[in-house]
Amino acid sequence: MTEEKVVPFIEHLVELRSRLIVIVVAVVIGMGVSWNFSPAILGFIEKPLTGETYLTGIKRSVYARVKERYPAVYQRYQLDKELAGTVKVRRLNYSAPLEPFFVQCKISIIAGFIIVLPIVFYQVWLFVAPGLTRKERRMVVPFVTATTISFCIGAMFFLIIIWPVIINFSLSYEMEGLQSWFNLSAYVNFCMRLILIFGLIFELPILSLLLSRLGFVNYRLLARNRKFALLASAIVAAFHADLITMFVIMVPLYLMYEVSVWVALIFGKRKPAPASEEEAAA
Repeated sequence: MTEEKVVPFIEHLVELRSRLIVIVVAVVIGMGVSWNFSPAILGFIEKPLTGETYLTGIKRSVYARVKERYPAVYQRYQLDKELAGTVKVRRLNYSAPLEPFFVQCKISIIAGFIIVLPIVFYQVWLFVAPGLTRKERRMVVPFVTATTISFCIGAMFFLIIIWPVIINFSLSYEMEGLQSWFNLSAYVNFCMRLILIFGLIFELPILSLLLSRLGFVNYRLLARNRKFALLASAIVAAFHADLITMFVIMVPLYLMYEVSVWVALIFGKRKPAPASEEEAAA
């Protein structure tokens, strides 16, 4: 009996190793494809350093309304000077000779990973497929498509909406005698880590859909554990030192859990209706 249990376990390890090898090779190829685009990606994540973001546009439109309707308030608080001071040229800095090269490698790896996400999720599917029914195995294309799109939506949501908020908040502490001096590695590592986190956060509804269809979880179970989900979201966010980053991670993470609850309610596996007494007697 022990040998029968050990052999399947070893087979699973061999299967896992083969899937990981395919994923690593795919990521390396994706890294090569994204290498030439990494400077453009760095330029995109550097853009909030200028202070010219969608938040500046919102602030500009609000100040224009204030100037039009309440000119005295506009003059009193010198809102024109405040807006003009938010936009300036800021540069990232590095202190090690090969630091820019290694940063380019990191950006290329993350970008390459995102490029080959369909292959990554397909390998994950192949690893778990032996435990699925024939009908469930046919869902490979929807699974790979949905997981890839969800991850990309999470990453883009962070880069476009959340990242400018974090950087603008950091730059708001600039004053006379206090100037920002961002390190290249720290800046990029922080951004890349949060891209992965938000991508995984947006995978929660897909995971809930799969588990609910397989019967491992249901709407009642997820709804009953909302308080624990909120606590878990706070614990995950607490690994980041500043309160703003903790907040912008905790809120989307819990919101995705709420979406997962409703996904389980709408698409979850239905329990068969109990048989009537006449049917049972027959």
